[in-house]
Amino acid sequence: MRVSLHSADLHYGGGLVLHTASSGSIPHLMEIYLRLDDGETIGIGEVRANIAYLNGFAESTVVECAAAAVGDVDWTRDPADLLATMADWGAPLIAPVRALIDCALHDLVARRERQTVAAWLGAAANRVVWKTNQTLFWSPFAEFLAQAQAYVDRGFEDLKVRVAATDFAEDLRRIAALRARFGPRIKLAADANGRWSATEALEKLKALAAHDLAYVEQPIPPGDWLAIERLADKSPLPVMLDESVATPDDVTRICSYGGRVLAHLKLVKLGGIAPTVAAARRLSDAGVPFMIGQMNEGAAATAAALHVACATSPAFAELYGADGLIDDPASGVSYTAGTVHADHASGLGVTFDAAATHLIGDFGYGQ
Repeated sequence: MRVSLHSADLHYGGGLVLHTASSGSIPHLMEIYLRLDDGETIGIGEVRANIAYLNGFAESTVVECAAAAVGDVDWTRDPADLLATMADWGAPLIAPVRALIDCALHDLVARRERQTVAAWLGAAANRVVWKTNQTLFWSPFAEFLAQAQAYVDRGFEDLKVRVAATDFAEDLRRIAALRARFGPRIKLAADANGRWSATEALEKLKALAAHDLAYVEQPIPPGDWLAIERLADKSPLPVMLDESVATPDDVTRICSYGGRVLAHLKLVKLGGIAPTVAAARRLSDAGVPFMIGQMNEGAAATAAALHVACATSPAFAELYGADGLIDDPASGVSYTAGTVHADHASGLGVTFDAAATHLIGDFGYGQ
């Protein structure tokens, strides 16, 4: 097995700037790729490294941990066996590195079996396509409205507004403007990225309820589960958690709330495709609505989340990450009429141009 690690800085066209209350302005996506080549089949994994505002890991830490982990894996073992036992040997690894290796192994194993990853996971349909929302990041008001109009014109019917980057009156103004412009034909939601305090959040949720939001995501910081439960009990709007959902224990807590708290599942937080599918199925069995989502990421990472969505049928999906990228070394993901598609090929359905990346390390033919 020839194994190599790569990196690339990705950029969006059209003047799109990523800006949330927790991240500030993000100039580029720093992506890490794992390429597995057995001589006949190539598997690709991707994870974003510059998301310390979500997981606390610096870019350099993710790169160093990825290189160390990839160098330690016994790549002479069968990939299917590596994947089946990863919950054990991968447990000490940080979540983004587990996600990177897990996704590459899923891609390789499914390609070997000439199946899509979604089908390999048990999806009934052959097509790899799902409806997705779009996020409206912080931007000047006129740009904000123009971006919303552009998304709706392209067929997106589900918009999520990043709030809490400025005063709440401005947040209300923007959400009211969207509802006035588009009426009930679009679904609206808000994401506070944990920037409100537990004492102020309820009043803000009550004010937002006038605009018929589908949910408000992470209204308060993660960690205080009692405050989250109390808020969900009193909130006039569904409360969804994102930053709070990083481990199986977090999923267990959410299941115990009986559907009063929704969950946003991301591969980079939970450690890859397998643990995300497991979490989704637990939530589904408990009757808890959930979202399959992602960070802003390239096509390979987007495809991985898309295949998980096709296999788990979430109530919500956030799969816009690759939309508008102008220098992505992975291709095969496209957006049409508010949906995201992966090529009808095996594995994740993406191709990877290693020449368009920076080589972090070539690990030869493994151990």
